[in-house]
Amino acid sequence: MFRENQLKALLEGRKILIAGYGREGQSAERLINRLVPDARYEVAMQVENGRWKTGDGHWRDDWPFDMVVKSPGIPTFHLPQSTFILTSLTDLFLQVYSDMTIGVTGTKGKSTTASLIHHLLPGSILAGNIGIPLFDILDDLHEGSVVVAELSCHQLENIHRGPHIAVLLNLFQEHLDHYENYMGYKMAKLQIAINQHPDDHFFYCTDNAELNDLVGRDAIRHVSEMHPYSVDSISDEERVLLEACPLEGDHNRSNALVACRVAQLVTHRPVDKEMLASFQGLRHRMEKVGVYHGITWYDDSISTIPAAAIAAVRALGRVDTLILGGFDRGIDYQPLVDFLRENPIKNIVFVGAAGRRIHSHIHTFTHSHILIEDDYTKIVPWCAEHTPQGGVVLLSPAAASYDAFKNFEHRGDFFREQIVKLNQI
Repeated sequence: MFRENQLKALLEGRKILIAGYGREGQSAERLINRLVPDARYEVAMQVENGRWKTGDGHWRDDWPFDMVVKSPGIPTFHLPQSTFILTSLTDLFLQVYSDMTIGVTGTKGKSTTASLIHHLLPGSILAGNIGIPLFDILDDLHEGSVVVAELSCHQLENIHRGPHIAVLLNLFQEHLDHYENYMGYKMAKLQIAINQHPDDHFFYCTDNAELNDLVGRDAIRHVSEMHPYSVDSISDEERVLLEACPLEGDHNRSNALVACRVAQLVTHRPVDKEMLASFQGLRHRMEKVGVYHGITWYDDSISTIPAAAIAAVRALGRVDTLILGGFDRGIDYQPLVDFLRENPIKNIVFVGAAGRRIHSHIHTFTHSHILIEDDYTKIVPWCAEHTPQGGVVLLSPAAASYDAFKNFEHRGDFFREQIVKLNQI
């Protein structure tokens, strides 16, 4: 294992609690057993209000640990104020491998942008929040490796070292159930740059008002070279290059712009236009499901905030039927309400508690055909009945999926299944 001794030194001789036993917690346990076979550690299945739950289901309130390796799903405010070192899989990885890491974060677009950077850098390794724990790629690392890491706010909030190249795409209200306030969420994201070193690089989008405001107020103080970017300020060469991008929408044009600039920084040469054109978008991100019953169906289940739904409608140009709502996390829907007031859509489906809250604002001005329904087996046939031939149905919920589905992928897959079943009738 490349740099094994450096990683081992961070863990050796400590009494460790692995807080959370999902994909990252299990990966952390495998690494501890591999590097420090005689390590003293415990696993907490859950952590709530200063207590932790053992594997056999017992709750304990003692914390006899000098290190806690926190998984992304454990809110920091549930941990007690104590003297232990609070770290994470991402934090440990970056303390050893930051010099070879490109970290990508943002409220929206991070999976697409990280995947595109990986595509533009053949031989790079894609990992992180994309579904591949960073510890699971250790055997693939060597001198000269380039790691493209998608990083969530949960993964970033406890890091002590930022990646060599950091990309922060945007900031919108999200995960307010995980943080005490919106600023807590934003500061978690900003750790990607705050913890960089003088020879590192920080790319951030000036088109995003929240992000530009924070950087402008010197929230980012320790970065040697900042790379602001905007789709409104590009060269003629970049404009021609971006025409080859197969992804729709101004937001994806922005993501492609920073991906190309990062790739050029790493390779010291311009991005090949054919390479960019060959990129295939990710699932559930404005994904064209197909044409059924003369209607074009799009799955944008990744949309969990108003800005994402607005961007999807703008990108498609024509949307006859829009499916909104799901699990309500208390985010501000006024920007979406204002957008729909100015850009009325013929048919709207409102799903779950979030959908009902959006509807409570929209019903006063909309002339749309309305359906309030939580069951997608009923939603899809209604969309087919009310959408005209040649029209477009868009699932872009602007809300999380956890009221009825395991995740946004599950929601998108179920939506697709109902469309296919409808076509078989």
